[in-house]
Amino acid sequence: MIRLFVIILMAIVAVTVLRMVAGVLARGLGGVFDSGGNPAARRAGQASQGGELQRDPVCGTFVSPASSVTLKSGGKVVHFCSAACRDKYRG
Repeated sequence: MIRLFVIILMAIVAVTVLRMVAGVLARGLGGVFDSGGNPAARRAGQASQGGELQRDPVCGTFVSPASSVTLKSGGKVVHFCSAACRDKYRG
């Protein structure tokens, strides 16, 4: 009975260790095997580098301040996803 308990305990520990190793490898090698992936996920990753996302007042999408088209309006900076949205906002 004790042998069975030890075997089950060892199996649980082994599975836990294997999952940790697989997780570390997946995070470490994730960029190597990325063949383009989901464009929305790439934009989300870029947005996290540019600060808090800002909402485009014309189309409602959220954009990174680092990659947005901006316009100063009333002493405030407004962020847009494209020049077309900025021009619609102006006109």
